[in-house]
Amino acid sequence: MMDIGWIDAAITAARPQAMGALLRYFRDLDAAQEAFQDACLRALKSWPQNGPPRDPASWLILVGRNSGIDAVRRRAKQTELPDEAAISDLEDAEADMVERLDGAHYRDDILRLLFICCHPDLPATQQIAVALRVVSGLSVNQIARAFLVGESAMEQRITRAKGRIAKAGVAFENPSAADRAQRLKAVSAMIYLVFNEGYSAAGGDEAERRAPLCDEAIRLARLLLRLFPDEPEIMGLAALMLLQHARFDARFDAEGMAILLADQDRGLWNARHIAEGLALIDKAVRHATPGPYQVQAAIAALHARAATADDTDWVQIDLLYANLEVLTPSPVVTLNRAVAVSKVAGPRAALDMIAPLEQRLSGYFHFFGLKGALLKQLGQSLEARQAFDRAISLANTAAEAAHIRLHLDQLAAEGA
Repeated sequence: MMDIGWIDAAITAARPQAMGALLRYFRDLDAAQEAFQDACLRALKSWPQNGPPRDPASWLILVGRNSGIDAVRRRAKQTELPDEAAISDLEDAEADMVERLDGAHYRDDILRLLFICCHPDLPATQQIAVALRVVSGLSVNQIARAFLVGESAMEQRITRAKGRIAKAGVAFENPSAADRAQRLKAVSAMIYLVFNEGYSAAGGDEAERRAPLCDEAIRLARLLLRLFPDEPEIMGLAALMLLQHARFDARFDAEGMAILLADQDRGLWNARHIAEGLALIDKAVRHATPGPYQVQAAIAALHARAATADDTDWVQIDLLYANLEVLTPSPVVTLNRAVAVSKVAGPRAALDMIAPLEQRLSGYFHFFGLKGALLKQLGQSLEARQAFDRAISLANTAAEAAHIRLHLDQLAAEGA
């Protein structure tokens, strides 16, 4: 008897290829999903008895394709017969489908599937939800728990998104080289959004529930790397997520409180993730075509390479953030750079850097948290307390508020 766990892993790995091919054949998300689900049920029945197929993806595509055609035929019995010409062409159409069961199509099939899920007409949250449901195969309940919403609300969100995709008339033809580059950028952004949905979770049970989103985003990035092995920005994206997620076990204490990077136990960092991430960013840098993901990954790599917080190369991190400001100008990027500046040139220089950002970041928790920390280092306790009070009012989670409360308690103790 075959290990059921292996079957589940094989189906999960084959899902993007199979779903992409079935979507190309049936040109309908619901029909492709139904065909794939039926193929999975048959795999659970057949594989333990007959052994694993040599190519699970091709097996699922062929069985799913036949299942889908049978479903079309069953529905056709309840409708008026088509013209004789359409009936006579049926077998040729089926033969053509069989001939297209070729690995050469997988590259475009998976890219198309990912791109359809991040259709520009959809809000970002719907893009992520559809991708997790269709591409990754997560259950509606799993996605709802990750987004901290009810299952029925998430079901409605996914249904609306699929309806908008169907109405949009998305092209199913193979993308051109120009379209491929554009789609790859959109797909990369979607994958990073999935990662951030998991990474931005507060500590405790919420972090545990949403951590699988980080794992799934990394899996999708590895998939893109197999499709585009020479694309440095995809290397950078994968490296960035691996290096960030490597710190998961050290980011929160037993009470779910956030632990700053400088205070984390680096022995808890995932060495395998770090090794893979460092290898990827080193390979990407050799292409000499820097992009935002590569620069962010290079910053994460400098933290990962430092044996202790005191060993961190803040000068190099400052230079990398300066490069990132040119590539993707943003007040948040400048705010992050200010942390490096405070280490290199002191808190006053960092405070002067972020002062012009206050109006644009007036509703941003992290701005006032950093401002308060810099003022505290300068001994300006009253101004620091005011900044921390503002940060607490903008906190998105109880953990963020509790972290700022620690600073306020320290100020109170110093004052006493």
